[in-house]
Amino acid sequence: MSYIGVLPDDHLTQLAEIVARAYPGINIRTSEEKQRYAERLCARQAEDPSARLYGLYRDDMLLGGMRLFDFRLNLLGHMLPAGGVGLVAVDLAHKKEKVAKELITAFLQHYQAQGAAIALLYPFRPDFYKQMGFGFGTKINQYRIRPAQLPQGPTKQHIRFVTADDVPPMLECYNRYVAVTHGMIERAAVQIAGLLANPEYSVVGYEHNGRIEGYLAFSFKSAKPDHFLLNDLHVEELIYEHPAALAELLTFLHSQADQCNMVVLSTQDEHLHFLLDDPRNTSNHLIPHVYHESNVQGVGIMYRVLDTRQLFEQLREHNFGGQTVTLRLMVRDSFFPANKGPITIAFTSGRPTMEDDVAAQVEVELDVADFSSLVVGAVPFRRLHTYSRARISDAAYIPVIDALFAVAEKPVCVTRF
Repeated sequence: MSYIGVLPDDHLTQLAEIVARAYPGINIRTSEEKQRYAERLCARQAEDPSARLYGLYRDDMLLGGMRLFDFRLNLLGHMLPAGGVGLVAVDLAHKKEKVAKELITAFLQHYQAQGAAIALLYPFRPDFYKQMGFGFGTKINQYRIRPAQLPQGPTKQHIRFVTADDVPPMLECYNRYVAVTHGMIERAAVQIAGLLANPEYSVVGYEHNGRIEGYLAFSFKSAKPDHFLLNDLHVEELIYEHPAALAELLTFLHSQADQCNMVVLSTQDEHLHFLLDDPRNTSNHLIPHVYHESNVQGVGIMYRVLDTRQLFEQLREHNFGGQTVTLRLMVRDSFFPANKGPITIAFTSGRPTMEDDVAAQVEVELDVADFSSLVVGAVPFRRLHTYSRARISDAAYIPVIDALFAVAEKPVCVTRF
Protein backbone atom coordinates (compact mmCIF):
# COMPACT_ATOMS: atom_id res chain seq x y z
CA MET A 1 0.00 0.00 0.00
CA SER A 2 1.39 3.39 -1.01
CA TYR A 3 1.28 6.63 0.93
CA ILE A 4 1.84 10.00 -0.78
CA GLY A 5 2.41 13.13 1.27
CA VAL A 6 4.44 16.30 1.64
CA LEU A 7 8.12 15.48 2.03
CA PRO A 8 9.57 16.55 5.38
CA ASP A 9 12.87 18.44 5.18
CA ASP A 10 14.83 15.56 6.71
CA HIS A 11 13.81 13.31 3.80
CA LEU A 12 15.10 15.64 1.08
CA THR A 13 18.53 14.02 1.08
CA GLN A 14 16.82 10.73 0.17
CA LEU A 15 14.97 12.51 -2.62
CA ALA A 16 18.27 13.98 -3.84
CA GLU A 17 19.66 10.43 -4.11
CA ILE A 18 16.65 9.36 -6.18
CA VAL A 19 16.83 12.44 -8.42
CA ALA A 20 20.57 11.99 -8.97
CA ARG A 21 20.02 8.48 -10.33
CA ALA A 22 16.84 9.32 -12.25
CA TYR A 23 18.39 12.36 -13.97
CA PRO A 24 22.13 11.70 -14.33
CA GLY A 25 22.38 14.62 -16.73
CA ILE A 26 22.04 17.15 -13.90
CA ASN A 27 25.42 15.95 -12.59
CA ILE A 28 24.74 15.36 -8.89
CA ARG A 29 27.32 12.70 -8.10
CA THR A 30 29.24 13.21 -4.88
CA SER A 31 27.70 13.14 -1.42
CA GLU A 32 28.56 16.83 -1.06
CA GLU A 33 26.73 17.68 -4.30
CA LYS A 34 23.70 15.69 -3.18
CA GLN A 35 23.70 17.47 0.17
CA ARG A 36 23.88 20.88 -1.49
CA TYR A 37 21.06 19.89 -3.85
CA ALA A 38 18.92 18.81 -0.88
CA GLU A 39 19.63 22.15 0.79
CA ARG A 40 18.50 23.98 -2.34
CA LEU A 41 15.29 21.94 -2.39
CA CYS A 42 14.72 22.80 1.24
CA ALA A 43 15.38 26.51 0.69
CA ARG A 44 13.03 26.69 -2.28
CA GLN A 45 10.29 24.90 -0.37
CA ALA A 46 10.64 27.45 2.43
CA GLU A 47 10.72 30.47 0.11
CA ASP A 48 7.93 29.52 -2.28
CA PRO A 49 4.75 28.11 -0.68
CA SER A 50 3.20 27.61 -4.14
CA ALA A 51 5.68 24.78 -4.88
CA ARG A 52 5.67 21.74 -2.59
CA LEU A 53 7.59 18.46 -2.72
CA TYR A 54 5.69 15.20 -2.31
CA GLY A 55 7.00 11.68 -1.80
CA LEU A 56 5.59 8.21 -2.39
CA TYR A 57 6.28 5.68 0.36
CA ARG A 58 5.77 1.94 0.60
CA ASP A 59 6.60 0.21 3.87
CA ASP A 60 8.07 3.53 5.09
CA MET A 61 10.54 3.56 2.18
CA LEU A 62 10.71 6.56 -0.16
CA LEU A 63 10.38 5.25 -3.73
CA GLY A 64 9.77 8.45 -5.66
CA GLY A 65 8.83 12.09 -5.52
CA MET A 66 7.47 15.09 -7.38
CA ARG A 67 7.04 18.83 -7.01
CA LEU A 68 3.54 20.29 -7.30
CA PHE A 69 2.91 23.88 -8.36
CA ASP A 70 -0.15 25.98 -7.55
CA PHE A 71 -0.69 28.12 -10.65
CA ARG A 72 -3.05 30.79 -11.88
CA LEU A 73 -3.32 30.36 -15.63
CA ASN A 74 -4.67 32.71 -18.26
CA LEU A 75 -6.94 30.35 -20.18
CA LEU A 76 -8.75 32.09 -23.04
CA GLY A 77 -8.52 35.41 -21.23
CA HIS A 78 -9.78 34.11 -17.88
CA MET A 79 -7.52 33.62 -14.85
CA LEU A 80 -8.16 30.08 -13.59
CA PRO A 81 -6.55 27.86 -10.94
CA ALA A 82 -4.30 25.19 -12.46
CA GLY A 83 -1.85 22.59 -11.26
CA GLY A 84 1.66 21.87 -12.46
CA VAL A 85 4.02 18.99 -11.74
CA GLY A 86 7.76 18.66 -12.14
CA LEU A 87 10.75 16.75 -10.81
CA VAL A 88 8.90 13.44 -11.13
CA ALA A 89 11.56 10.94 -10.08
CA VAL A 90 11.41 7.20 -9.33
CA ASP A 91 14.03 5.12 -7.55
CA LEU A 92 15.81 3.04 -10.21
CA ALA A 93 15.37 -0.07 -8.07
CA HIS A 94 11.61 0.36 -8.23
CA LYS A 95 11.02 1.20 -11.89
CA LYS A 96 8.09 -0.56 -13.58
CA GLU A 97 6.30 -0.81 -10.22
CA LYS A 98 3.69 1.87 -11.08
CA VAL A 99 5.33 4.49 -8.86
CA ALA A 100 5.10 7.19 -11.54
CA LYS A 101 1.49 6.22 -12.31
CA GLU A 102 0.53 6.60 -8.66
CA LEU A 103 2.36 9.92 -8.38
CA ILE A 104 0.61 11.39 -11.42
CA THR A 105 -2.77 10.05 -10.29
CA ALA A 106 -2.23 11.74 -6.91
CA PHE A 107 -1.25 14.94 -8.72
CA LEU A 108 -4.50 14.93 -10.71
CA GLN A 109 -6.61 14.10 -7.65
CA HIS A 110 -4.91 16.83 -5.60
CA TYR A 111 -5.71 19.60 -8.06
CA GLN A 112 -9.20 18.37 -8.89
CA ALA A 113 -9.93 18.53 -5.14
CA GLN A 114 -8.50 22.06 -5.09
CA GLY A 115 -11.02 23.14 -7.75
CA ALA A 116 -8.60 23.24 -10.68
CA ALA A 117 -10.03 21.96 -13.96
CA ILE A 118 -6.74 21.85 -15.87
CA ALA A 119 -3.16 20.71 -15.26
CA LEU A 120 0.09 21.04 -17.18
CA LEU A 121 3.62 19.67 -17.29
CA TYR A 122 6.80 19.39 -19.34
CA PRO A 123 7.23 15.74 -20.39
CA PHE A 124 10.43 13.74 -20.13
CA ARG A 125 8.73 11.58 -22.77
CA PRO A 126 5.65 12.92 -24.60
CA ASP A 127 4.27 9.46 -25.35
CA PHE A 128 4.40 8.48 -21.67
CA TYR A 129 2.22 11.41 -20.64
CA LYS A 130 -0.01 11.19 -23.73
CA GLN A 131 -1.08 7.78 -22.43
CA MET A 132 -2.01 9.51 -19.16
CA GLY A 133 -4.28 11.94 -20.96
CA PHE A 134 -2.00 14.94 -21.48
CA GLY A 135 -2.31 16.67 -24.84
CA PHE A 136 0.31 18.59 -26.77
CA GLY A 137 0.50 22.35 -26.41
CA THR A 138 2.15 24.93 -28.64
CA LYS A 139 5.44 23.91 -30.22
CA ILE A 140 8.67 25.77 -29.48
CA ASN A 141 10.62 27.24 -32.38
CA GLN A 142 14.37 27.69 -31.92
CA TYR A 143 16.02 30.24 -34.18
CA ARG A 144 19.73 30.84 -34.58
CA ILE A 145 20.06 34.42 -35.83
CA ARG A 146 23.10 36.54 -36.48
CA PRO A 147 22.67 39.72 -34.42
CA ALA A 148 22.96 41.92 -37.50
CA GLN A 149 19.93 40.10 -39.01
CA LEU A 150 17.70 41.45 -36.24
CA PRO A 151 15.96 44.75 -37.00
CA GLN A 152 17.75 47.85 -35.78
CA GLY A 153 15.41 50.53 -34.56
CA PRO A 154 16.19 54.24 -34.27
CA THR A 155 17.01 54.06 -30.55
CA LYS A 156 17.53 51.93 -27.46
CA GLN A 157 17.49 54.89 -25.09
CA HIS A 158 14.92 53.27 -22.81
CA ILE A 159 17.00 50.12 -22.26
CA ARG A 160 18.89 49.62 -19.00
CA PHE A 161 20.14 46.73 -16.90
CA VAL A 162 17.78 45.86 -14.07
CA THR A 163 18.76 44.80 -10.56
CA ALA A 164 17.23 43.14 -7.52
CA ASP A 165 15.72 46.53 -6.62
CA ASP A 166 13.53 46.25 -9.72
CA VAL A 167 11.53 43.20 -8.60
CA PRO A 168 8.25 45.14 -8.04
CA PRO A 169 8.13 46.90 -11.45
CA MET A 170 9.36 43.74 -13.20
CA LEU A 171 6.59 41.72 -11.53
CA GLU A 172 4.00 44.31 -12.53
CA CYS A 173 5.23 44.20 -16.13
CA TYR A 174 5.18 40.41 -16.26
CA ASN A 175 1.70 40.07 -14.76
CA ARG A 176 0.28 42.77 -17.03
CA TYR A 177 1.55 40.64 -19.92
CA VAL A 178 -0.03 37.55 -18.33
CA ALA A 179 -3.40 39.30 -18.10
CA VAL A 180 -3.58 39.77 -21.89
CA THR A 181 -1.80 36.61 -23.09
CA HIS A 182 -3.58 33.25 -23.38
CA GLY A 183 -1.56 30.45 -21.76
CA MET A 184 0.64 32.55 -19.49
CA ILE A 185 1.07 31.72 -15.80
CA GLU A 186 0.94 34.39 -13.10
CA ARG A 187 4.03 34.88 -10.95
CA ALA A 188 4.78 36.14 -7.46
CA ALA A 189 7.69 38.32 -6.39
CA VAL A 190 9.76 35.28 -5.36
CA GLN A 191 9.83 33.99 -8.95
CA ILE A 192 10.93 37.34 -10.39
CA ALA A 193 13.53 37.67 -7.65
CA GLY A 194 14.82 34.21 -8.60
CA LEU A 195 15.14 35.25 -12.23
CA LEU A 196 17.16 38.34 -11.29
CA ALA A 197 19.29 36.41 -8.80
CA ASN A 198 20.34 33.74 -11.31
CA PRO A 199 24.09 34.29 -11.74
CA GLU A 200 24.02 32.92 -15.30
CA TYR A 201 21.52 35.52 -16.51
CA SER A 202 21.73 39.19 -17.34
CA VAL A 203 18.50 41.16 -17.60
CA VAL A 204 17.80 44.40 -19.42
CA GLY A 205 14.50 46.24 -19.22
CA TYR A 206 12.62 48.74 -21.33
CA GLU A 207 11.67 51.58 -18.98
CA HIS A 208 9.39 54.42 -20.05
CA ASN A 209 8.13 57.16 -17.74
CA GLY A 210 9.40 55.24 -14.72
CA ARG A 211 7.58 52.01 -15.66
CA ILE A 212 9.18 48.79 -16.93
CA GLU A 213 7.18 47.70 -19.98
CA GLY A 214 9.36 44.90 -21.30
CA TYR A 215 12.50 42.96 -20.46
CA LEU A 216 15.00 40.52 -21.89
CA ALA A 217 16.85 37.87 -19.83
CA PHE A 218 19.85 36.36 -21.58
CA SER A 219 22.99 34.31 -21.03
CA PHE A 220 26.22 33.72 -22.93
CA LYS A 221 27.35 30.22 -23.90
CA SER A 222 30.49 29.20 -25.72
CA ALA A 223 29.99 28.62 -29.43
CA LYS A 224 33.26 26.62 -29.67
CA PRO A 225 35.01 25.01 -26.70
CA ASP A 226 38.46 26.02 -27.97
CA HIS A 227 37.56 29.65 -28.81
CA PHE A 228 36.91 31.79 -25.74
CA LEU A 229 36.03 34.84 -27.85
CA LEU A 230 33.24 33.11 -29.77
CA ASN A 231 30.00 33.09 -27.77
CA ASP A 232 26.32 32.75 -28.52
CA LEU A 233 23.74 34.89 -26.77
CA HIS A 234 20.82 32.76 -25.56
CA VAL A 235 17.54 34.55 -24.97
CA GLU A 236 16.15 33.01 -21.79
CA GLU A 237 13.00 35.12 -21.52
CA LEU A 238 11.51 37.92 -23.60
CA ILE A 239 8.48 39.88 -22.39
CA TYR A 240 7.15 43.02 -24.04
CA GLU A 241 3.90 44.93 -23.70
CA HIS A 242 3.92 46.81 -27.01
CA PRO A 243 5.87 47.12 -30.28
CA ALA A 244 8.06 49.99 -29.05
CA ALA A 245 9.42 47.85 -26.20
CA LEU A 246 10.10 44.94 -28.55
CA ALA A 247 11.80 47.22 -31.07
CA GLU A 248 14.27 48.60 -28.52
CA LEU A 249 15.00 45.16 -27.04
CA LEU A 250 15.73 43.85 -30.53
CA THR A 251 17.92 46.88 -31.19
CA PHE A 252 19.86 45.98 -28.05
CA LEU A 253 20.42 42.49 -29.45
CA HIS A 254 21.37 43.90 -32.86
CA SER A 255 24.03 46.04 -31.19
CA GLN A 256 25.81 42.92 -29.85
CA ALA A 257 26.98 41.97 -33.36
CA ASP A 258 30.64 42.67 -32.60
CA GLN A 259 30.65 40.50 -29.45
CA CYS A 260 28.37 37.51 -30.01
CA ASN A 261 28.30 34.93 -32.75
CA MET A 262 24.60 34.04 -32.84
CA VAL A 263 21.43 34.96 -30.99
CA VAL A 264 19.66 31.74 -30.00
CA LEU A 265 15.98 32.49 -29.53
CA SER A 266 13.40 29.89 -28.53
CA THR A 267 9.84 31.10 -28.92
CA GLN A 268 6.27 29.85 -29.29
CA ASP A 269 5.65 32.66 -31.77
CA GLU A 270 5.04 30.77 -35.02
CA HIS A 271 5.25 33.98 -37.04
CA LEU A 272 8.70 35.14 -35.95
CA HIS A 273 10.24 34.60 -39.39
CA PHE A 274 8.23 37.60 -40.62
CA LEU A 275 10.39 39.75 -38.34
CA LEU A 276 13.51 38.90 -40.34
CA ASP A 277 14.53 39.82 -43.86
CA ASP A 278 16.59 36.61 -43.96
CA PRO A 279 15.10 33.95 -41.68
CA ARG A 280 17.55 31.17 -42.67
CA ASN A 281 19.57 29.58 -39.92
CA THR A 282 23.16 28.40 -40.34
CA SER A 283 22.39 24.80 -41.30
CA ASN A 284 22.28 25.47 -45.07
CA HIS A 285 19.70 22.70 -45.13
CA LEU A 286 17.37 22.76 -48.13
CA ILE A 287 14.05 20.96 -47.79
CA PRO A 288 12.66 19.79 -51.16
CA HIS A 289 11.64 21.43 -53.37
CA VAL A 290 13.20 24.77 -52.38
CA TYR A 291 12.54 25.49 -48.70
CA HIS A 292 15.36 26.93 -46.60
CA GLU A 293 15.58 25.73 -43.01
CA SER A 294 14.74 28.65 -40.73
CA ASN A 295 14.44 27.01 -37.32
CA VAL A 296 14.02 23.73 -35.50
CA GLN A 297 10.84 22.82 -33.64
CA GLY A 298 10.01 20.72 -30.64
CA VAL A 299 6.99 19.57 -28.65
CA GLY A 300 7.08 20.35 -24.96
CA ILE A 301 4.43 21.68 -22.62
CA MET A 302 1.36 19.45 -22.31
CA TYR A 303 -2.10 20.18 -20.92
CA ARG A 304 -4.71 17.97 -19.30
CA VAL A 305 -8.34 18.64 -18.46
CA LEU A 306 -9.12 17.24 -15.01
CA ASP A 307 -12.83 17.99 -14.89
CA THR A 308 -14.59 18.77 -18.16
CA ARG A 309 -17.80 19.96 -16.53
CA GLN A 310 -15.94 22.19 -14.09
CA LEU A 311 -13.88 23.65 -16.93
CA PHE A 312 -16.96 24.85 -18.82
CA GLU A 313 -18.46 26.18 -15.60
CA GLN A 314 -15.28 28.18 -14.96
CA LEU A 315 -15.46 29.46 -18.54
CA ARG A 316 -19.17 30.30 -18.43
CA GLU A 317 -18.40 33.95 -19.25
CA HIS A 318 -16.20 33.04 -22.19
CA ASN A 319 -17.51 33.55 -25.70
CA PHE A 320 -16.88 30.34 -27.64
CA GLY A 321 -16.79 31.79 -31.14
CA GLY A 322 -20.26 33.36 -30.97
CA GLN A 323 -21.80 29.99 -31.86
CA THR A 324 -25.29 28.82 -30.93
CA VAL A 325 -25.44 25.03 -30.78
CA THR A 326 -26.22 22.24 -28.32
CA LEU A 327 -23.28 19.86 -28.12
CA ARG A 328 -23.08 16.45 -26.50
CA LEU A 329 -19.41 16.00 -25.65
CA MET A 330 -18.09 12.52 -24.92
CA VAL A 331 -14.58 12.67 -23.43
CA ARG A 332 -12.84 9.32 -23.07
CA ASP A 333 -10.59 9.23 -20.01
CA SER A 334 -9.38 5.76 -19.04
CA PHE A 335 -6.53 7.02 -16.83
CA PHE A 336 -8.66 9.34 -14.65
CA PRO A 337 -12.19 7.87 -14.76
CA ALA A 338 -13.63 10.66 -12.58
CA ASN A 339 -13.44 12.86 -15.68
CA LYS A 340 -14.87 10.52 -18.31
CA GLY A 341 -18.40 10.44 -19.64
CA PRO A 342 -20.76 12.63 -21.63
CA ILE A 343 -21.92 16.15 -20.88
CA THR A 344 -24.31 18.31 -22.85
CA ILE A 345 -23.45 21.97 -23.32
CA ALA A 346 -25.82 24.53 -24.78
CA PHE A 347 -23.91 27.39 -26.36
CA THR A 348 -25.96 30.54 -26.86
CA SER A 349 -24.11 33.23 -28.81
CA GLY A 350 -20.94 31.55 -27.57
CA ARG A 351 -21.85 31.38 -23.86
CA PRO A 352 -21.96 27.83 -22.42
CA THR A 353 -24.44 26.33 -19.96
CA MET A 354 -24.75 22.73 -18.80
CA GLU A 355 -28.00 21.23 -20.13
CA ASP A 356 -27.88 17.50 -19.50
CA ASP A 357 -31.64 17.03 -20.08
CA VAL A 358 -31.70 18.81 -23.45
CA ALA A 359 -31.41 16.97 -26.75
CA ALA A 360 -28.13 17.70 -28.53
CA GLN A 361 -27.88 18.81 -32.14
CA VAL A 362 -24.48 17.19 -32.60
CA GLU A 363 -22.23 14.77 -30.70
CA VAL A 364 -18.43 14.83 -30.56
CA GLU A 365 -16.30 12.04 -29.10
CA LEU A 366 -12.56 12.17 -28.49
CA ASP A 367 -9.83 11.22 -26.04
CA VAL A 368 -9.07 13.56 -23.14
CA ALA A 369 -5.55 14.24 -24.47
CA ASP A 370 -6.89 15.51 -27.79
CA PHE A 371 -9.72 17.39 -26.07
CA SER A 372 -7.16 19.11 -23.82
CA SER A 373 -5.18 20.25 -26.87
CA LEU A 374 -8.40 21.39 -28.55
CA VAL A 375 -9.77 23.40 -25.65
CA VAL A 376 -6.53 25.35 -25.11
CA GLY A 377 -6.40 26.15 -28.82
CA ALA A 378 -3.27 24.19 -29.70
CA VAL A 379 -5.02 22.34 -32.55
CA PRO A 380 -8.21 23.03 -34.55
CA PHE A 381 -11.06 20.54 -34.43
CA ARG A 382 -11.02 20.00 -38.21
CA ARG A 383 -7.46 18.63 -37.94
CA LEU A 384 -8.39 16.20 -35.17
CA HIS A 385 -11.30 15.03 -37.30
CA THR A 386 -9.11 14.68 -40.42
CA TYR A 387 -6.61 12.61 -38.44
CA SER A 388 -9.42 10.39 -37.06
CA ARG A 389 -8.62 11.62 -33.55
CA ALA A 390 -12.18 12.90 -33.10
CA ARG A 391 -15.58 11.59 -34.16
CA ILE A 392 -18.57 13.80 -34.98
CA SER A 393 -22.15 12.63 -35.52
CA ASP A 394 -22.83 15.09 -38.33
CA ALA A 395 -19.97 16.37 -40.52
CA ALA A 396 -22.03 19.45 -41.43
CA TYR A 397 -21.25 20.77 -37.94
CA ILE A 398 -17.46 20.61 -38.35
CA PRO A 399 -17.22 24.38 -39.10
CA VAL A 400 -19.37 25.11 -36.03
CA ILE A 401 -17.23 23.00 -33.67
CA ASP A 402 -14.10 24.47 -35.26
CA ALA A 403 -15.39 27.97 -34.53
CA LEU A 404 -16.32 27.05 -30.93
CA PHE A 405 -12.72 26.27 -30.04
CA ALA A 406 -10.88 28.66 -32.36
CA VAL A 407 -8.37 31.04 -30.76
CA ALA A 408 -6.68 34.19 -32.05
CA GLU A 409 -3.32 33.02 -30.70
CA LYS A 410 -2.12 29.62 -29.52
CA PRO A 411 -1.25 29.39 -25.81
CA VAL A 412 2.10 30.88 -24.77
CA CYS A 413 4.00 29.75 -21.67
CA VAL A 414 7.46 30.95 -20.58
CA THR A 415 7.35 29.46 -17.06
CA ARG A 416 9.83 26.67 -16.46
CA PHE A 417 8.91 24.14 -13.81
